Amino acid sequence: MSAPPCAAAAAHGDPPMTGPRVDGVETAVFTVPTDAPEGDATLAWESTTLVLARVRSAGATGIGYTYGAPATALVIDQQLSAVVVGRPVWDVPAANEAMNRAVRNTGRPGLVAGALSALDIALWDLKARLLGLPLVALLGACRAGVPVYGSGGFTTYDAERQDRQLREWVAGQGIPRAKIKIGESWGTAPDRDLHRVARARRSVGDAAELYVDANGGYTRKQAIRLARHLDDHGVTWFEEPVSSDDLTGLAQISAATAPDVAAGEYGYTLSYFGHMLQAGAVDCLQADATRCGGITVWLRAAALAEAAGVQISGHCAPHLHAHPAAAVPNLRHLEWFHDHVRIENLLFDGVLDPGGGSVHPGTSGEAGHGLTLREDRAEAYRTG
Repeated sequence: MSAPPCAAAAAHGDPPMTGPRVDGVETAVFTVPTDAPEGDATLAWESTTLVLARVRSAGATGIGYTYGAPATALVIDQQLSAVVVGRPVWDVPAANEAMNRAVRNTGRPGLVAGALSALDIALWDLKARLLGLPLVALLGACRAGVPVYGSGGFTTYDAERQDRQLREWVAGQGIPRAKIKIGESWGTAPDRDLHRVARARRSVGDAAELYVDANGGYTRKQAIRLARHLDDHGVTWFEEPVSSDDLTGLAQISAATAPDVAAGEYGYTLSYFGHMLQAGAVDCLQADATRCGGITVWLRAAALAEAAGVQISGHCAPHLHAHPAAAVPNLRHLEWFHDHVRIENLLFDGVLDPGGGSVHPGTSGEAGHGLTLREDRAEAYRTG
């Protein structure tokens, strides 16, 4: 005779099966061309793909998404959907753990982590919608406003386009922080990098914070040499001067340079962030909820950082990070990434206004994270 559902759940370490259950999971893939060729130190692209996950229960729908390969949707459809359907809506951490166990032999990092993350975010959104609460209210707010920084300044931009973008953020929208990409062609164009930094400083003025992101394009000693010039232009944030897998190198650069060293956007597991913090590799930890395991793991990464005396910054996908970012005490800011902002403004209603340098999630009173897909507009970009 089989055990009743509650007993079976308890035997596997899961909470009792109570409350509304997840009725179904759907995916959709949207590919949006860039508004100009984009590139950084180590990669170039002309389109970006958003993989959407929808979860349903009791007449409500929660949505989450990640940016990555279209095959991410297949992971959701073929491996994770069955894990989530039938589970209690209230117990999002339990669903996250069940998905994590289910992909043990598939391999967690990469697009599998993106699939898991998109579903986790959708589950948090669904729970908040069923409760009639903004997601930040469900999580518990630490702050009303979430500081953002303008991010773009691609290596493919000419001087005029870079200047226009930076001035729009700082002078046009009142965002007092801006970041450009450097490390062009795997660090082989340092003179152009420095010229672009000098121009960026003139564009944003003396009062704004100026950040750079090398996307792992430099060597250790090269990054240390260049950082001296970055400091001359008041650069205070040096993102991924070397590969984020080189924890020793990041720690050496952090110890030898004035700008804060940041990394962590390619963290797919909580243990990755633990190793990064233990190595003293970063002055500010970056984590991406659409990659690391969703809001569930992002909040845990923030707690790890807080215990280490380090702040956290949300990487990209700004409208999904806004609510959890408002719920942690050690937040530094959120990346207002040009590519993702443009896509999210295009595909969703309920987007936020960064005017003045902060966004204010939950103030509209909309339940969940407040985003709804603009079905008619999104259909033109659907590829799966």
